[in-house]
Amino acid sequence: MSNHIIIKKKINNFKKKISVSGDKSISIRWVLFASIASGISIAKNLLVSEDVMAAINIIKKFGIKVVRKKSFFMIFGKGIDGYNYKKNIVINAENSATLGRLILGLVINSTNTIKLIGDKSLSRRDFERVTSPLSKFGAKFKLKENFSLPLTIRGSEKIKPIKYYERRGSAQCKSSVMLAAMRADGTTYIKAKKSRDHTEKMMKNLKLPISVIKKKNYDIIQIKRVKKIKAINYNIPSDISSSAFFMVLTALLNNSQLIIKNVNINPSRIGVITILKKMGVDIVFQKTKIYKGEKIADIKVKSSRLIKPINCPSKLNASAIDEFLVIFLMAAKANGISYFKGLAELNKKESPRLKWGSKILNKMGVKNITTKDSIKIFGNPKLKINKKIIIKNYLGDHRVFMTSVIAALSFGGLWKIHDSKAIKTSFPNFLNIVRQLER
Repeated sequence: MSNHIIIKKKINNFKKKISVSGDKSISIRWVLFASIASGISIAKNLLVSEDVMAAINIIKKFGIKVVRKKSFFMIFGKGIDGYNYKKNIVINAENSATLGRLILGLVINSTNTIKLIGDKSLSRRDFERVTSPLSKFGAKFKLKENFSLPLTIRGSEKIKPIKYYERRGSAQCKSSVMLAAMRADGTTYIKAKKSRDHTEKMMKNLKLPISVIKKKNYDIIQIKRVKKIKAINYNIPSDISSSAFFMVLTALLNNSQLIIKNVNINPSRIGVITILKKMGVDIVFQKTKIYKGEKIADIKVKSSRLIKPINCPSKLNASAIDEFLVIFLMAAKANGISYFKGLAELNKKESPRLKWGSKILNKMGVKNITTKDSIKIFGNPKLKINKKIIIKNYLGDHRVFMTSVIAALSFGGLWKIHDSKAIKTSFPNFLNIVRQLER
């Protein structure tokens, strides 16, 4: 079976309603918290992707029972100290940096050595950013010389609290330390640059001993030892990162309108919406509500007659870090020059995404100037593609694949996009929704 797709023409205009898959960040966190809860936790609309299934496979290795029904998942938690740490356990985070980094915080109390591995893409990423603070709790790590996978961790029965300053704006690093702090004897203090706050919201919803004080540019988080976690039932909302691809597609087409139902619009995740609005896209929230501390809404998007260029404020980077590739497509059609800066973190993702953003634009014939942490894009409101474009050798990065598909559907041309299986990590239903919009 071929592992590529061919797109031969632009998509027609549409006026539709869609639902995208469950939020990946919340899905992974639900699996981890449910595994150390006391009792049976149930989740509906859990994202059934390779990243989430990798999380389920890991907790199974620790002796946690998981049952999958037609419309929901059940996890039989054994309590905060319920993991069975057998000798010589090897756990595989596959492509998920979120899972790989968070699980290290959760197993900080294992006195048996655990080996963490991942796929080719994950194995090139930096894990020292989490092993450094986690070692202060008392854990011992062995990593490769470039701080990548595979690594081993050996925890301690006596976990001491720490003080930690998270400077990158990384929710993964912050969350890993937060999970470790639940097992420490005392209070852990975290000063964290603004980033996604799903872990904080889930801990608050579970009424765990956490305090969050929000400052202008950072948060002060205090966590005390957790003795018990109640079972957590969750109807997981749709993922805004997945929704972003279809928001951009709608904005780039003519005479189109789209409603995406029941999307998580957590304020730490809506940088993409702020950016698109600044570029002139008509986006409104409908049926807004609060669910388990998370803000949920239907998102209504309309086509943009004229796309404005943007000098993107770097303060939006953390809240839009996973959406910049598809945002660059908006800039490609903007009426002027757009500038994005402070994006060095993009090249530390599943693939060097800033470089790939530039490559895709070059293949499209869009002038851009890229440095190690910035990109200037010279937009063309009349952009049309009438040539063959091949996308391959991008380390199977799902966002490179999906961005390429949106570019093909928006601007035309003959596209051959390899590694179509890449979407299985985060959004297996992506091409099915594309087909819904094509009808």
